[in-house]
Amino acid sequence: MAWAIEVKNLTKYYGKLLAVDHISFQVKEGELFGFLGPNGAGKTTTQRILTGVIEANDGDAEIMGYNIQKDAFNAKSIMGIVPELANPYIDLSAWDNLMLMGQLYGISREKRNEKATLFLKMFELYERRNQKVKTFSKGMKQRLLLSMALISEPRILFLDEPTNGLDVQSARFIRNLIGELNGEGVTVFLTTHNLEEANQLCHRIAIIDHGKIATIDSPQNLRRAFQKMQSVEIGFATPFDRIDLLEKLIGVSKVKKMGDKFRLYTEAPSRVVYELTNFVRDNSLKFTTLNTLGPSLEEVFVKITEEHIGWDYEK
Repeated sequence: MAWAIEVKNLTKYYGKLLAVDHISFQVKEGELFGFLGPNGAGKTTTQRILTGVIEANDGDAEIMGYNIQKDAFNAKSIMGIVPELANPYIDLSAWDNLMLMGQLYGISREKRNEKATLFLKMFELYERRNQKVKTFSKGMKQRLLLSMALISEPRILFLDEPTNGLDVQSARFIRNLIGELNGEGVTVFLTTHNLEEANQLCHRIAIIDHGKIATIDSPQNLRRAFQKMQSVEIGFATPFDRIDLLEKLIGVSKVKKMGDKFRLYTEAPSRVVYELTNFVRDNSLKFTTLNTLGPSLEEVFVKITEEHIGWDYEK
């Protein structure tokens, strides 16, 4: 197995605060790996260590076989980075930002021109290539940052909340691009708090909470591991508010009112559907909605971070 990232016992203190608590994990080469957690969980600190911005107090991290602390030059030369709190140089044009980044990576003028043209057209910025970045919207700046990260043709791309604060169209554009880049073989380490984004894009997800890795697995397997969080969603044609009667149905563990619908949590959805069919008939009701649902990634995330379940479930 070729590891793009290999982390062993990584630890970071800020004074007495233990921000990253002896974590270990691996990211496969060519993988799109999501790194999720609540605010303050250690996500950004971990990424800043992996990209050589700050040093760990203990442990090791290797990027494509290069130790980020002992061989930072080679490690950084193969990565592209889009930090959460970053801006292009706003008093330079989009073109000049790309030229500067290319120079920093030692890319020839001819290659810089070729790549800058390619990415500015790809990101729909070419027509404004000579305008100063201070006139750009947030979405345009984010697309330019991605262009700057890609101009060196990185083997691994670190993204920290790349769609945070963007409008729907810009966020969708960037998500689609991330998927395309990964499809072309670029390893992506995606830090995000957007659960649906992680669900759409990632092969595997690590959830970090209070500086520790709670679990690592695919979105599908994480949902499957929480069978108790399956549910049946129902709506009735006439007003109904007797949650207590629904809670008494065989197989139902909990009932929640969700707008004009009810969600019945269960480990046995088929049994609950059978019980509901009898219930509707016996009470002269009619369904407007009847759906069986697996647990959402958001529900799994909340459950893990609330209870901090830490089982050995890496795959």
